[in-house]
Amino acid sequence: MAFISVSEEVAKKSFTSVENKFITKYLPVLEPVAVKVYLYSLYLYQSGQTSFTLADLSASLQITEDEIKGYFEYLEELELVSIVSAIPFEVKILDAENVYGTPKKVKAEKYSDFAKTVQNVIKGRMISTNEFREYFYLIEEYGFEQDALVMIINYCVNLKGDDIRLQYIKKVAKSFAEDGITTAKKVDEKLSAYTSSTPALIKLFNAAGIKKQPDVDDDKYFKKWTVEMGFEEPAIIAAAKLFKAKTVERIDAALDELYKNKKFDVKEIADYSSAKSSVYAATLEIAKNLGVYMQNSAPYVETYVNVWCNYGYSLEILKSISAYCFTHGKNSFEDMNDLIQCLYNDGIVADISVEAYIKERIAEDKLLKEILAACGLTRKVIDWDRQSLARWRDWKFNDIMLFEAAKLSSGKSNPMAYMNGILSAWKSQNIYSPEKIAQTPASSAKIAPADSANKAEIERHYFELRNAAQTRAESVLLKAMADKTYGAIRKELNELNIQLAFAEIKDKGKAAEISAKIKELEQNADKRLAQLKIDKADFSPKYQCKICNDTGYDKNGNPCKCMDEFLKTLK
Repeated sequence: MAFISVSEEVAKKSFTSVENKFITKYLPVLEPVAVKVYLYSLYLYQSGQTSFTLADLSASLQITEDEIKGYFEYLEELELVSIVSAIPFEVKILDAENVYGTPKKVKAEKYSDFAKTVQNVIKGRMISTNEFREYFYLIEEYGFEQDALVMIINYCVNLKGDDIRLQYIKKVAKSFAEDGITTAKKVDEKLSAYTSSTPALIKLFNAAGIKKQPDVDDDKYFKKWTVEMGFEEPAIIAAAKLFKAKTVERIDAALDELYKNKKFDVKEIADYSSAKSSVYAATLEIAKNLGVYMQNSAPYVETYVNVWCNYGYSLEILKSISAYCFTHGKNSFEDMNDLIQCLYNDGIVADISVEAYIKERIAEDKLLKEILAACGLTRKVIDWDRQSLARWRDWKFNDIMLFEAAKLSSGKSNPMAYMNGILSAWKSQNIYSPEKIAQTPASSAKIAPADSANKAEIERHYFELRNAAQTRAESVLLKAMADKTYGAIRKELNELNIQLAFAEIKDKGKAAEISAKIKELEQNADKRLAQLKIDKADFSPKYQCKICNDTGYDKNGNPCKCMDEFLKTLK
């Protein structure tokens, strides 16, 4: 029989869960009252008693509030809890698996000389038994040489004074250990290297108005900025001032932003800072033009507008593009980005070339509106119309011939499709002027591949084929995007593709990193699609006829073979 068991009645009751590691490694060495405080705290959290106060805990355990605070500080030293607020007093229970604070039996006499040295270093107060125990753990858990840890403690005291908290010393010591610096020689080298950067940090702190002495953590940031990112000291100081960064963390965030936007020189940083407010204002106007509501504009600035500006587009022309996008049914930043990528790939960047492009597209829409009217239609211009116009231009038809075909199509069941058939027939007969239309005998002027009685059936047939294929593809894509995992991957891929276009010009190394990440994400996306049992090929319309893509006409404008087959079914 087991050493301990429980009755059936006990098994049915509620319980408070305690980590096994707390029981096996903490419980044997913790002060008894500290165990009571810890367990009662676990009970309060797990039972959902959120209104319980420090005073209530004092009454329940029959000890004073100050004593409870003292025990929580003791538990914090062992990293079992974290005091997140002094007023009001709030505590967060931490993971008992945290190896850093795991207590174990240590023979104090083994470290008697070390303890005397540390007490001489921290002269302003008596070091408690628990604090000494923590230092012993650091030596045994991380392999610190005793002299190495003394040097770290001495450094911390010189930096913060005799009232320095144990938590800060542990934090610094762990950061050294993470870098493999646990011997006296390596600690000395580390502190010497840090000392060499101290004057630059002091200069930076004075310029930024940071009221503290630099420490090892600050030195790590400084090495990141200068060595890894390549910023020079004047640029770092300029960034701190212009971004009004009053902490090292905010300076780091500012430099991350500048690094991402390839701004390293003092002048570049100043220009970027002064333009930043303009960029945010322009982003709001772009969103307004697109009809997009932004709760927070920062992601749109970072993901889109800054990237477009780095391509060379001015804020004014971006506003014009956004207005153009709205009138053409492109009502999102993603849609606008697709257009800008096309423009950029075609080398259309300067204001004058973009304005010419927009002017040309507006003129084409105006022409299409007039053609629709000539066909007897009053609807809006759609993308299919624009694609048709591009195809007719490729067939070398001028505006006059387009209107001639439109007149002949007026009154038909599907005028635009009928017009496509007329122009295809004219192309096959080399008819490119109104005079040739008049000169061509009616019997031989095949303006359509079938008689007018069949024309409506042909138009309806191909419209339904195209629409069915496109609808199927859209539904598959929507199903995939509705999955949170796949949708998140596709969003990240879109953002990375934007970054890649910029990196390929500015930073080949960065471009290679982004390409590798894109490849990895695409593999993850394919795996997720496989889990969803979705074929990525189904995102594209699967037309029944691969020659004409269900339009009825091949790339040369001639009736497709599939149309002959369909005509046979009509007969």
